[in-house]
Amino acid sequence: MMAFPSTPRANAMSSLDPATLDDEYLPRRRVPDFERFFERWARDSAIAREREARRLDVPYGASEAETLDVFPTVRDHAPVLVFLHGGYWRGFDKRDFSWIAPAFTREGAMVVVPNYALVPSVTMDTLVVQVARSVAWTWRHAALYGGDPQRVVVAGHSAGGHLTAMMASCLWPHLAPDLPARVVSGGLAISGLFDLEPLARAPFLRDDIRLDAAGVRRLSPYRFVPPSTPVYATFGGAESDEFHRQSLMLQGAWGESAVPVCEAIPGRHHFDILDDLADPHGRLHGLAMRLLGLAA
Repeated sequence: MMAFPSTPRANAMSSLDPATLDDEYLPRRRVPDFERFFERWARDSAIAREREARRLDVPYGASEAETLDVFPTVRDHAPVLVFLHGGYWRGFDKRDFSWIAPAFTREGAMVVVPNYALVPSVTMDTLVVQVARSVAWTWRHAALYGGDPQRVVVAGHSAGGHLTAMMASCLWPHLAPDLPARVVSGGLAISGLFDLEPLARAPFLRDDIRLDAAGVRRLSPYRFVPPSTPVYATFGGAESDEFHRQSLMLQGAWGESAVPVCEAIPGRHHFDILDDLADPHGRLHGLAMRLLGLAA
């Protein structure tokens, strides 16, 4: 993937056995009532799509999966938040996360929520390029919806946190010659995954993501040259040790200039951490607003 700058950095091999990897990386094992979060996300998203100004299912690429939803705001030249959903690259849909938009559109940010094809129907490489195309579409078209293409911030949760780091690292002119060197002005990775080696061995996921050693090197952001785009790495205080390690590792590899914020959100687990993003008083919301240039 020539659009992403890998380095010869050694793999940070995890010593965990396969059963422990499943325990560490399957958040639903630590949150018995996880399904109620999915149900609430779907319900609140339907309400948001009904009540908010929006443009749904806008194509950004040729395939059926390459569509996005735009939630404009009343502000002119508004900063833009692109939210990348999680689901271990194999689950969920943009329609499950419309509920994120109102907390930001009401404070003067435009919100874009892309879809992307899921593994194993496509490879991880294809999925990442699709997401890059959605961000490139946002840069090209934000002004049509009142957005400022010079202030595009990417935020993502779980697998979306991995994709956030990939977008911060993208060599955009390699993707398309009309793109500037810096398309993304900031990234907020929430419970992100930056070292894919343990996930390539985890029984619950390995057959879907199908990553060999070369794929792990190619798609693990901690291996990349530190980007000029700042990325905030955050995780829930109640999440597993491996989710903590992933973010700390990214800051260790990229340095504090590229990852100026690396912190736990106290008391939050893998699912309710998104409530902190949508809460106007939440720490994650405040970090996103800082990146958008809207913080008080």
